[in-house]
Amino acid sequence: MKTTTPKAFNYKTGQLIVVGASAGGLNALINLVEQLPENFQAPVLIVQHISADASGDVLLNALNKQGKLRCVHAVHGEIIQAGNVYLAPSDHHLLVGTDGRLNVTKGAPENRSRPGIDPLFRSAAVAFGNRATGIILTGYLDDGTAGLIAIKRCGGTCIVQDPKEADYPDMPKNALNQLKVDYCITIAEMGGILTKLVAGKPGRQKAIPKDIQREAIIAERVLSDLPSVNALGKQVPFNCPGCGGVLWKIAKGPQLRYRCHTGHAYTAAALLAEQTKKIEETMWTALRMFEERKNLLTTLAKDQSSAQGRSAAERAKLSQLHIDRIRTFLLADDKATRSDLPK
Repeated sequence: MKTTTPKAFNYKTGQLIVVGASAGGLNALINLVEQLPENFQAPVLIVQHISADASGDVLLNALNKQGKLRCVHAVHGEIIQAGNVYLAPSDHHLLVGTDGRLNVTKGAPENRSRPGIDPLFRSAAVAFGNRATGIILTGYLDDGTAGLIAIKRCGGTCIVQDPKEADYPDMPKNALNQLKVDYCITIAEMGGILTKLVAGKPGRQKAIPKDIQREAIIAERVLSDLPSVNALGKQVPFNCPGCGGVLWKIAKGPQLRYRCHTGHAYTAAALLAEQTKKIEETMWTALRMFEERKNLLTTLAKDQSSAQGRSAAERAKLSQLHIDRIRTFLLADDKATRSDLPK
């Protein structure tokens, strides 16, 4: 691992780069980070969607090997330094505070992900305002779009990988559909753009919108915050698939989003995908229970001399009918997570 001396960094005046990637992110992040010079004047915070049981060492080692900057897993409470790359640990959100320190939390998943891109981007927007630059790379669905909108509303710079280049173009496409970004470019072009951005001076700072501050606080506190969620929007007549609580529709922004008071947050696409997953889990459970019921009834039906045995045989046939219907549903080529999702 690189052991370069951290460069002096003033979090009150310095700039920050935040990057979000999902499927296909390994190569994309390597290609991006290896372009940044050793004297890069800003910290880089990265969220790459990984499973909860993954270590993240593959990406960490690859970035240290290919890039010129020191890359480490983020540690809670650490002060960010220019020229360092900080990776979100698996199963934890990575945030940045207004005091320039990293905040690594076990808050509720956002858009079915922990680490989530939106919490990082939103915290960067609140802490750095127009000195934050957000980058969306390859990935499925639309995590990161709401966070990128927050950065834009706070005066920051928004960069999206050209979807034509992305291995998985959903995330870049969804971002481009929801806001006017500053740059839609290939990864090969990003290094030069970032070097120029951090060397320049940002314009006048905008006031941070209260709704963005509220959502950032919810993620940072990692606790139920009913008054804050009430201030963000109105309740809707369906529940959070993560905890079963009531959902609120977020009033601000062009993107349709939902949040519960315990911290789970979803775009419409992520909510539909999670509902589909829960339905499938329930159907598999129902299939197992019906098969167990049929097996018991078949055993009882062996005694055809009794009324109970004849009744059990009929009910076993009915159970098989339910089994066949459930199995047909589960084996159907359900396109809900693709063609039916909002674009």
